[in-house]
Amino acid sequence: PYTTLFRSMLDLIEREITHAREGRPARIIAKINRLTDLEIIDALYRASQSGVPIDLIVRSSCMLRPGVPGLSETVRVRSIVGQFLEHSRIFYFANGGADDVFIGSADWMTRNLDRRVEVVTPILDADLKRYLKDVVLGAYLRDNVKARILDSDGFYHPVPKAPGEGSFNSQLHFEGSINAT
Repeated sequence: PYTTLFRSMLDLIEREITHAREGRPARIIAKINRLTDLEIIDALYRASQSGVPIDLIVRSSCMLRPGVPGLSETVRVRSIVGQFLEHSRIFYFANGGADDVFIGSADWMTRNLDRRVEVVTPILDADLKRYLKDVVLGAYLRDNVKARILDSDGFYHPVPKAPGEGSFNSQLHFEGSINAT
């Protein structure tokens, strides 16, 4: 008895697997608060085993283990917790080069996918898609101040900075954008 949202999320992950296997652009980026649904986790493991690059920005609980040889080598998980409580959910799928971006309220948790009224909607405007992917998700993936990287043993570590790389705090970046308007 799965909800349409649950089936849709699984279908989107499976579509990325197909794209990767057929040599088309494939990638998943998800910014959520929690990742605990076992079927979504299994689908992400299958995607990784098919070569899909996966970046997960999971603020809280994450039951997936990234970087496990033969299981989740292409998965990277980071958590960002700072002065602002993060509640945005953004889902990016490369879709063979025809990028799909969704925003919504659902985390990848069983209770959110099966037992609650949650909404996820596609972004249709090309400029807004690009903004959400490149600016918003890009900032979270660049964060090297508040972000912590989850290793395959289940421990979080600070993001290592490349030589000469400056500090970048995604929350202060967006706070500055808000205050500038």
